[in-house]
Order: sequence, then C-alpha cells, then structure tokens
Amino acid sequence: MSEIKRHKITCIVCPLGCEIEVKTEGDKILEIKGYKCPRGKEYAIQEITAPKRIVMSVVNVKGSYFPTVSVKTNKPVLKKLIPQIMKELSQVELEAPIPIGKVVLKNVAGSGADIVTTRPAPRSR
Repeated sequence: MSEIKRHKITCIVCPLGCEIEVKTEGDKILEIKGYKCPRGKEYAIQEITAPKRIVMSVVNVKGSYFPTVSVKTNKPVLKKLIPQIMKELSQVELEAPIPIGKVVLKNVAGSGADIVTTRPAPRSR
C-alpha cells in the first residue's frame, strides 16, 4: 500500500489563482478540491501527472553585436525533458543576422516543440 500524499498547487491558468489541493496514493489521484473552474482541475491533474513548462534560454551567436540570442520553446514541454533540451541548446551556435521567430531546433529532445528566437540579432560591421 502506498503512502497518501497531499499536494498544494496554485493554479496559474486564470487570474483567480485558486489554491488547489490534490490527494494522491502512488500514481492514483484520490481527490481534487479548491478549484473554481474546470481549467483549474485540468491544470492540477497535469501538474501532478505530467508537469509542462515553456523553456527559455540563450544560444551563442557569431558575427553579431550580441554574443547570444534569447530563445524559447514554442509550446510547453514535459518538465523532465528540460535537462536534455538544455544540453541540446548548449551545442547550438548561430550565424548573424538572425530574425525574431527563427526556428533554431525542430522537435527538440523529441518533445514535439521547436526552439525559436525571441529577439533579432543583427550582423556586426
């Protein structure tokens, strides 16, 4: 028999910021309370079973005024994939000029998300 755990989560889906409590036993969700809308319940289930995050970082740039350019995933990815994504990003080096929204890596770490630039990096003279 597994231990019963209580998880307290603050929902970030809407401005209400509901304080949600989830009771679990092993991998099984026993009870969810404190949410005020269905999206809050869905968020709490996701946070317990498969939490996801947008990953933001920088990659190196050659030939620009800036040594790096900021990037992010174009959709949330499983939190457990973040170390692998950071490892893949550490091996990327771009050549300026770089436009905003350029896809740097497709399907990063097999997540189904792409890495895109979030600012331009013009060529230096």
